[in-house]
Amino acid sequence: MKPFDYVRPATVTEAVAAAAQPGAVFLAGGTNLLDLMKGGVSRPDRLVDVTRLDGLDGIENLADGSLRIGALVRNADLAHDADFARSYPAVAEALLSGASAQLRNAATVGGNLLQRTRCAYFYDTASRCNKRAPGSGCDALHGENRGHAVLGWSESCIATHPSDFCVPLVALDAIVEIEGRGGRREVALDELHRLPGDAPERESVLEPGDLIVAVRLPPAARGFAAHARYLKVRERTSYAFAVVSAAAALRIENGRIAQARLALGGVAAKPWRARAAEDVLKGVAPTADAFQKVARRALEGAKPSGDNASKIELARRIVVRALTLAAAGTPARIPALPASPFASTSGALHV
Repeated sequence: MKPFDYVRPATVTEAVAAAAQPGAVFLAGGTNLLDLMKGGVSRPDRLVDVTRLDGLDGIENLADGSLRIGALVRNADLAHDADFARSYPAVAEALLSGASAQLRNAATVGGNLLQRTRCAYFYDTASRCNKRAPGSGCDALHGENRGHAVLGWSESCIATHPSDFCVPLVALDAIVEIEGRGGRREVALDELHRLPGDAPERESVLEPGDLIVAVRLPPAARGFAAHARYLKVRERTSYAFAVVSAAAALRIENGRIAQARLALGGVAAKPWRARAAEDVLKGVAPTADAFQKVARRALEGAKPSGDNASKIELARRIVVRALTLAAAGTPARIPALPASPFASTSGALHV
């Protein structure tokens, strides 16, 4: 591992200043960063430890009905918070479907948003990867790419974003609060991550020194609690990243869909909000035919980036399944196998 400096700032302002220096990165849970450093994929000059900053580890109900989640809240603590799981069940289910219990105990909300792709060529320093080494090429384009992107990819990069947590957050219009050298600003989570284009090394809109301090769910997000699910297809049921996933949230009135939210994971370099597909559902009855139509709309524009044409059909089917389960109603318990298509409804109580 490359030698590095380690600093532990006392305030957010000090943290931003320290991380604005070239070669500096933030350290929180470290569940992704330390692996990258040990493998030589990430070689920072300075680690800025933010784990002891005050005010970033709380879950707060705001006066306007929104929920503010500090960036240092641990994934496990958030998923197991009874009020959170009851109000945002799809988000809790997504959190519990990711990684292992040990990693969820360490990983943070802010770090989850910014975790790096799990593309094998990105992790292999002997391979060409424009994300790791800009301008070097993309060996994934003509390599083993069955799990790579089918939406928003470019000739420079076909990697996917690995987060489960981000998918229902994007569907529910989450906002990211950022502290930077110019002060505090807010960015919609849907706009935080960038598609690769010809600069895949720029993965987000964050600038040097920018620190995510919180994620906020708007008041309207609670209105989907009765009909919200997250579903994830993976190579194995435990400890695996999504091949494809979908978050579906519905508000049903008088037997028809008044509002719909839909997002996909594992299909692009960012969590993919299917807004055009949501519009198809407004005012219609929640039927199998309607969900099939929505699934086709959600994957419009999708194309293989290699040997992954089957992923497009798989994504359509997971959209239909997620919408069907959401329409049936949020179960009283989070499934014992969270987000699995094979799960029974027994598990932890939402309430």
